[in-house]
Amino acid sequence: MKNKKGEIANKITLQSIDIARSLCGERDENLRLIEEAFDISVGARGTELTLTGKHNDVERAERFISQIQALLKEGYPLYRGDVDYALRAMAEEPETDLKGIFLDTIYVSAKRRLITPKGPAQKAYIDAIRKYDIVFGVGPAGTGKTYLAMAMAVAALMKNQVSRIILARPAVEAGERLGFLPGDLAEKVNPYLRPLYDALYDMVEMEKASKLIERGVVEVAPLAFMRGRTLNEAFIILDEAQNTTTEQMKMFLTRLGFGSKAVITGDITQVDLPTGKPSGLIEVQRILNDVKGIKFSYFTERDVVRHRLVQAIVRAYDRDELEKRGIIEKSKA
Repeated sequence: MKNKKGEIANKITLQSIDIARSLCGERDENLRLIEEAFDISVGARGTELTLTGKHNDVERAERFISQIQALLKEGYPLYRGDVDYALRAMAEEPETDLKGIFLDTIYVSAKRRLITPKGPAQKAYIDAIRKYDIVFGVGPAGTGKTYLAMAMAVAALMKNQVSRIILARPAVEAGERLGFLPGDLAEKVNPYLRPLYDALYDMVEMEKASKLIERGVVEVAPLAFMRGRTLNEAFIILDEAQNTTTEQMKMFLTRLGFGSKAVITGDITQVDLPTGKPSGLIEVQRILNDVKGIKFSYFTERDVVRHRLVQAIVRAYDRDELEKRGIIEKSKA
């Protein structure tokens, strides 16, 4: 029935009180996200939700809630932020199958929880890693490029699909400034490799990860250490690849041996190379774009899975860069 504002009020009965609690979230934070996304109001009482708003908006919200309830029925643990990610995915593509995304689990010896994609771009990315031997993940920070690649690497190791994992990063300041730091080259570049260690320790217990590193099953090394090697039966990840030169990128890609898989990640908007030095990640998109067996997966600010403000920050910086280059008009204050 419509009210004086021309709005309708539809009721949804959820399957159980546990599903209702998970769907509503702590202090009903998920309901507030749904209200904002669909421009409706949501009332909750026990297992019953009342959706009030314009007919089309209420229908869209009902479809969304139906998909979330289907996830919960399958036993999916709805984590904080998942509703936000799901809303972003459906805003981009209304026909998104949330079950197809969130129930695609990457099995690792995780300490805390299962690892799953949080949107269509992440789902396409892990599907590409499964299918192709060389995959490029290109996009802004916070889109899960390195974390998901690490999860896929650990899963492959646990299934004995590879015999070792190699994690590499370029050290763009491996010259004068690093020369003043104490220790050998490995110790000098260790701060650049810290994010890779952090991701590894998030998936594998620290003691177990340390033993894998000691045995050489997991190797974390600066990109320079890859020169002259042939890497067989390995899952190789090159992170921050926007800071490779053309020569370094070619060197890395030609290390791939039999039974190996490589994932290269980077953000082409954050190149730290000296002025005039072209980024290997930017150039490789043109050079290898038509090579069969290689897949490029792209992410945008819509795929950021950190705090919601991170998405807005990335978008603002991208707009500022376009304004500086005269591609778009400056926004009026």
